[in-house]
Amino acid sequence: MSKEVFADRLKMAMARQGKKQVDLIRAAAAQGVKLGKSHMSQYVSGKTFPREDTLCFLAKNLGVTKEWLSGEEEDDRQVQKTEESRESSSESENHMLGGKKMREFKKSTKLNNVLYDVRGPVVDEAARMEEAGTQILKLNIGNPAPFGFQTPDEVIYDMRRQLTECEGYSPAEGLFSARKAIMQYAQLKNLPNVTMDDIYTGNGVSELINLCMSALLDNGDEILIPAPDYPLWTACAILAGGKAVHYICDEQSDWYPDMDDIRKKITDRTKAIVIINPNNPTGALYPKEVLQQIVDIAREHQLIIFSDEIYDRLVMDGEEHISIASLAPDLFCVTYSGLSKSHMIAGFRIGWAIFSGNKDMAKDYMEGVRMLSNMRLCSNVPAQSIVQTALGGHQSVMDYVVPGGRIYEQREYIYKALTDIPGISAVKPKAAFYIFPKIDVKRFNLKDDEKFALDLLKDKKILLIHGGGFNWNQPDHFRVVYLPRIEVLKESVSKIADFFSYYHQ
Repeated sequence: MSKEVFADRLKMAMARQGKKQVDLIRAAAAQGVKLGKSHMSQYVSGKTFPREDTLCFLAKNLGVTKEWLSGEEEDDRQVQKTEESRESSSESENHMLGGKKMREFKKSTKLNNVLYDVRGPVVDEAARMEEAGTQILKLNIGNPAPFGFQTPDEVIYDMRRQLTECEGYSPAEGLFSARKAIMQYAQLKNLPNVTMDDIYTGNGVSELINLCMSALLDNGDEILIPAPDYPLWTACAILAGGKAVHYICDEQSDWYPDMDDIRKKITDRTKAIVIINPNNPTGALYPKEVLQQIVDIAREHQLIIFSDEIYDRLVMDGEEHISIASLAPDLFCVTYSGLSKSHMIAGFRIGWAIFSGNKDMAKDYMEGVRMLSNMRLCSNVPAQSIVQTALGGHQSVMDYVVPGGRIYEQREYIYKALTDIPGISAVKPKAAFYIFPKIDVKRFNLKDDEKFALDLLKDKKILLIHGGGFNWNQPDHFRVVYLPRIEVLKESVSKIADFFSYYHQ
């Protein structure tokens, strides 16, 4: 029973059936089979061999026998015979339309390697459980509104007053008032060489990440993205035809980027480096000396710097957020931020991207961004109308991140409560509202973090995202969102602690 033979036959059967790894992962989730993307990748590469139940699932879904798939049966005509049988019976199995076999539309092959587990199989299972009447404690997504965080009254008042003025399209870049306020905010953050023309509003930062990746990357171009990451960055890079190359953030060094790993992964195809600061999922905040090292590497290799700073106002412990673009006036930088988290209006969908620094390096690229921005006409105009209000005056988020404030106190509680669980450790987050604890894999015999998340969901009705959902390549982490009030967090951690008291894979 050779792992190499199994891998070859697995790929052959997948090709015959027109199925990709992600198709099998999603089919497994739908059928209650534990099959994570890390395991699937190891099967295809010939690194590991599946358990009996997984082998049976793969064989059934690929239309072959498990004996052939495992290499116990030598006849390579198995796939061909199965394919011929499948084709001969397909007419009776498929719907007919006008006396002809109905045409089947499949998703684009561009999606074959795109995974977004923040809303993936574990979340799908939670939705099925909720539909069946089960109440789920959700610690999986950074959405402030359901946890009682309210938009400042002034923001709601001003939007209502301006709604009748927001019925038409705005300029593609955004309303003048919004971009002016963002430009002034950029000045406060010391971003160099920023004009009104260098600012684009978007339907959240997510839309702008997608737009900027599409404008930059050709097939095979590489972009450095942190691991763990916010998975939208990886997904958008792949959709644009690029290759996401993940550099490691070091848990032993407060989750700061590993500079040696970054250097090793730069090639002549590398165009840019992404940083997420403050970081999702770890809650890390990068100090000036770390940012300066990244700038030095980017300068040496003439890379674009993309800096995701959506949590820049959610900083605790008297720390200061520094925009990396302020340290790189001679490089081209794109800085992202918005109001979803700081003003608790995730549903309004308002974010922005700011071009700064040496724009001579990126004239043609900026024209590409402008073209794509024009194609989507404009971002949400009512949400743009309150940017000036939101960025001016009292910043209510500051009340949340100081001692006595909700986010601060919930951070204090969740860090101590999780690290008090035997076998669980964590770096204390300094910003945002996430913590990324580590599991002692030997203690729990943990080999599949997605299975862990599904087992926790089914046993304790708690939804969280496993580390693999953030492109972390070891099955030893999970992310907790600590937005719920402390009494809810206490209930959650009590159940998680009980789960770990007996859990063993």
